[in-house]
Amino acid sequence: MIEAKNLTKSFGKLKALDNVSLSCNKGETISIIGPNGSGKTTFIKCVLGMVIPDGGTLHFDNREIKNGWHYREKIGYMPQIGRYPDNMTIAQIFEMILDLRQKSWDDADSELVHSLGLKSIFDKRMRTLSGGTRQKVSASLAFLFNPDVFILDEPTAGLDPLSSEVLKEKIRTEKENGKLILITSHVLSELDDLVTAVIYLQEGSLLFHKNIAQLRSDTGEEKLSRAIAVVMKNSKTQHA
Repeated sequence: MIEAKNLTKSFGKLKALDNVSLSCNKGETISIIGPNGSGKTTFIKCVLGMVIPDGGTLHFDNREIKNGWHYREKIGYMPQIGRYPDNMTIAQIFEMILDLRQKSWDDADSELVHSLGLKSIFDKRMRTLSGGTRQKVSASLAFLFNPDVFILDEPTAGLDPLSSEVLKEKIRTEKENGKLILITSHVLSELDDLVTAVIYLQEGSLLFHKNIAQLRSDTGEEKLSRAIAVVMKNSKTQHA
């Protein structure tokens, strides 16, 4: 579904991506993790066409995405911080996005709009919303058009526990529907029952890409956070 081959990107002297090669397939829920500055955001922005790689190739659904944009219709993106026109209401934001996609509410997946309680506050302007409510808007927009791929950047950040569980249940549903879901998160405990594989980036390089069963087998740990800690400790020992 998404395949990167020798992907490189530099910003001045900083090499954000260093010959990263990986593939992500339908039916997978993959956590992309790594410390700050590891290349996670740059990789996501390359997939979205927001950053142009210096080298290597990116394929989406077996087609190279270079100079293309139609593939983006198949991606639902939830940014870590959603930025919207302050004077528009929640309803106007959704109407604008529906209009841009030439869709109507009849074509949309509005489950999160209702389950996150947005419908009852549709007349509120974006400038009046809390960070958590903005996150609810971003989540609902990401799932609105029933895409094949979801890219969710710190999706539960700022959400109250109930809303976080509502969103996680929606992710589980889409996972069962065979969608490809990429999630970046620093809260690994949130992902234990969601992800099927882990991509770990460090200083722009791919440190490892393993499915959860393999990761647990290699480390003897059930919890994702502890398994990652074991891998990182072993990696440091090997390079010492």
